[in-house]
Amino acid sequence: MMKIAERLLACVGLLSLCVLFIYALQDAPTDENFERKLINDYNVYALQVPNDLDFAGEPMPLGNPDILERMDRELLVNTYWQSNGLLMFKRSKKYFPIIEPILAKHGVPDDFKYLAVIESGLTNAVSPAGARGVWQIMKATGRENGLEVNDNVDERYHLEKATEVACKYLLEAKESLGSWTLAAAAYNAGKAGVSRRLNEQNVSNYYDLLLGEETGRYLFRIVALKEILSNPNKYGFNFRDKDLYTNIPTFKVEVDTAVTDFSQFARKFGINYKILKLHNPWLREKHLNNKSRKLYEIEIPKEGYYQ
Repeated sequence: MMKIAERLLACVGLLSLCVLFIYALQDAPTDENFERKLINDYNVYALQVPNDLDFAGEPMPLGNPDILERMDRELLVNTYWQSNGLLMFKRSKKYFPIIEPILAKHGVPDDFKYLAVIESGLTNAVSPAGARGVWQIMKATGRENGLEVNDNVDERYHLEKATEVACKYLLEAKESLGSWTLAAAAYNAGKAGVSRRLNEQNVSNYYDLLLGEETGRYLFRIVALKEILSNPNKYGFNFRDKDLYTNIPTFKVEVDTAVTDFSQFARKFGINYKILKLHNPWLREKHLNNKSRKLYEIEIPKEGYYQ
């Protein structure tokens, strides 16, 4: 009886090993198995364009097949450019709380925060044409609207001040062109450029204009980012609140004299020059000239956020 039992146990053990071996072969990283997993784990879907999209309360005429196709393109491009999309979610958590109250203060619709997203990806970008900062402001525009712009100080990199300038421009464009949609287009192509195109083509709104590639996509890109960033789960973005970036609390130090060395200045507050620059990107050099004794506010991170 013992020998029979031992033989049965041996058979069961051998059978188990065979099953495990077959399973291992099936799960091995063969080309066929890899393709099966890829197909099962990653899928690309056609997207349903919502029929009630708008910008700043102005409806998008999606009954027009040309408008529908152009909107579909931007939703697809921005949904399936996943790494960039996830970065926009992360950065928006950090920077929208700074931008939103300034827009509201000036009566500029909240949707314009998405204009900043497509202009710069919410970074201090530099364009080939010379635009700078989150709002991509040109040197002349910055100076005309009260920003200091030189090699030593460039306030186009000062998010709050640049947002104020963007609001002023957009309000003037809305007054001149008659709609928020055209005001947004003017931010890309200029008020005079949009006005000239409207007159040449004898139309009165953005969606009827024949435009170049960049300005022609501009509003569609803004609305696509608005739709995606407002509905992450709908477009397949999965993250926790702790995965997003947050703004580091700061306090302001007033300076109305020259600063000869910002490295030494930073050390007084327990930080280094790099961290000082992260919070004050508008300081373009390692020193501050300030011959006019202008009052500047330099942001210093509160203690304990940088180890």
